[in-house]
Amino acid sequence: MADGTQVRTHLCGIRTAWTERGSAGEAVAEIARAFGAGVAQLLVFFSPDYDPETLNRRLAEAFPRAEIAGCTMSGGIAPAGGLDRGLVAIAFPADGFRIVSTVLDAIDHLDVERTAGAVRALRRRLEPQGPDHTQPTQCFALSLIDGMTNAEETVVSAITWALEGIPLVGGSAGDGLTFRDAVLLHGGAIHRNAAVLLLVESDFPVQIFKSDNFEPTDVKFVVTASNGEARTVYELNAEPAAREYAMAVGLDPERLTPMSFAAYPLAVKVGGEYFCRSIRRLNADGSLSFFCAIDEGVVLTLAEPRDIVATTRAELARLDLALGGVDLIIGFECVLRRLDAESRQVRQGIADLYRRYDMVGFETYGEQYRAMHLNQTLTGIAIGKRPADVMRPADAPPAPPATP
Repeated sequence: MADGTQVRTHLCGIRTAWTERGSAGEAVAEIARAFGAGVAQLLVFFSPDYDPETLNRRLAEAFPRAEIAGCTMSGGIAPAGGLDRGLVAIAFPADGFRIVSTVLDAIDHLDVERTAGAVRALRRRLEPQGPDHTQPTQCFALSLIDGMTNAEETVVSAITWALEGIPLVGGSAGDGLTFRDAVLLHGGAIHRNAAVLLLVESDFPVQIFKSDNFEPTDVKFVVTASNGEARTVYELNAEPAAREYAMAVGLDPERLTPMSFAAYPLAVKVGGEYFCRSIRRLNADGSLSFFCAIDEGVVLTLAEPRDIVATTRAELARLDLALGGVDLIIGFECVLRRLDAESRQVRQGIADLYRRYDMVGFETYGEQYRAMHLNQTLTGIAIGKRPADVMRPADAPPAPPATP
């Protein structure tokens, strides 16, 4: 294997590989050598500086019998540690996994009914037919959404409605922190302004999860002027948004950076639980652009970070116990979590955890979890080591459900 390229074969039959090769052609060649034959579904996350046309063509040539889906990333997640650039690939075998997928186009003007119909049609392709059929208990959905469209809330809502209980996790495709272009791959074509949805039925136990490392403070902001569609907030507490936010956290409003936003997140309370609503950038007019939709009248709460290593370790340990051992994790992590970990000099501690639990995935512009679009969160699917249909000893505790 070429220097810098690594591959792992997991007990469930999934193979994962990652490379930091400089060009799309070289990266695909390395991944193809790592995987060889027997790939039924290939999932890829790749640097935005790779030429997508070349990448798409080389993937089709290297894996002519595989279904291929993927997207650009703001950084890669691999057991070897975080990747600033390169290609992360997940190869599903035909045995043990049944996967169907579709692409949803023009998501900035999403037709909810048509989208729900497409998702239901996808479910029918996966589920057994007949009067006695039941929903697969080890089934989950993965979403990859163009993070430049500001459409995740609508897309996730429509998908979740039609999934009717199948748990959803995923991430928003990004391009580092340049905010210019995100690309998705599906069905041999390149897509923008789109979402890719995969439904996966597994013979192995699975569980979706989310993990964050913030807790609310007593500092509140009322959004008094905003453009929800553009995800831009002009006023907080009837004051210019950037100035009001900066004064609350003790920073210069003209020197706010992504590092500032990662260190001092904002959250909204939904159904008794707080979810992060991260700031994307400071605008020249003193407004703030967000990674999620923010409407007027919403109350935002300033949050303070907890120990990111400890909170992540606790969640991964919980998954390990619930599944009787984690075989691998496909993870979707907000790019702001990485910036926060770097600023606190704990990125190595996070990398050690991802190595221990064989996590692969990508850094996102937003994360999906069930019906929610989130920020500054880690979401994912954990796959267990033992087949789901293996009988447990009579004195053992019952097997955990497929979802939390």
